[in-house]
Amino acid sequence: MKSYDKIVEGLDSHLEFLESETEDVLTKAEEGIKIAKKALLQLRKVVINKELKSREQEITIFKIIKPKIYSRLIYYVKLFSIESKRPRGSSKSQKKYLDYEIKKLQDYFNDNLEFYQYYRRSETSLDNQYFIRGKEDIRLHPDNFHFFIDDKFSTSHDSTVATIIAYDMLIVYLQKEIELIENRNGMETNFNAFQKQSKLFWTGNKTDLIELIYALQSSGVINSGTADIKEVASICEQMFNISLGDYYRTFLEIRSRKINQTKFIDKLKDSLASKMLESDE
Repeated sequence: MKSYDKIVEGLDSHLEFLESETEDVLTKAEEGIKIAKKALLQLRKVVINKELKSREQEITIFKIIKPKIYSRLIYYVKLFSIESKRPRGSSKSQKKYLDYEIKKLQDYFNDNLEFYQYYRRSETSLDNQYFIRGKEDIRLHPDNFHFFIDDKFSTSHDSTVATIIAYDMLIVYLQKEIELIENRNGMETNFNAFQKQSKLFWTGNKTDLIELIYALQSSGVINSGTADIKEVASICEQMFNISLGDYYRTFLEIRSRKINQTKFIDKLKDSLASKMLESDE
């Protein structure tokens, strides 16, 4: 697998440099498309000209390696499209546009929910159908025309995996852009889509996470109590791929609860107690 890994490492290196050295987003997207396309063609050449040793190797290539490269191409193509159409008017119009683009990306996950859950749970039971070439059952085929056009370098679901990865990165990017709009006077952060990203997503209520963040910060268990709330919130946003917005205002709302100000912390305590009880049984 060394030749495949070398292509991925080269791609990562070129894109990290591009992200750190290029400020204009459209220029960055155009160059990113060229770099990702070149790497994808390199991978195609190796896969077609080199006999694969096993089904496991083929699954690894089409479930992990190709989607990682192809996702970068999808990311930059979509990024160019979104940013080139982005309104240049008021903050309100920009935020509305970006929110709508996030919704469209999330709709893709809902439209492919069964496979999305399969992939997110790291399941493997259907890998032989999804990631082996020549499985021409159209009922398994979601939205990948390359599967029909380039059957030597495509499986029914490798492009779906690539799209999921790309859309995850785009959603994080767009959430960061919305955050910058909402905090124009704050310190801007240099967003790099290809820094190592967490694969964890907060799927609960934002208010619950904010309650947890304030509990951790106030308990003094992080940096011996010297970490401020902004640092803890920022790390949790990165870890769970979420934008918390005005978490201070949300905390004030939590404080103003008339009944059970710490309901999420209490829920965690009850859940852990139940888990321990199940383990004892």
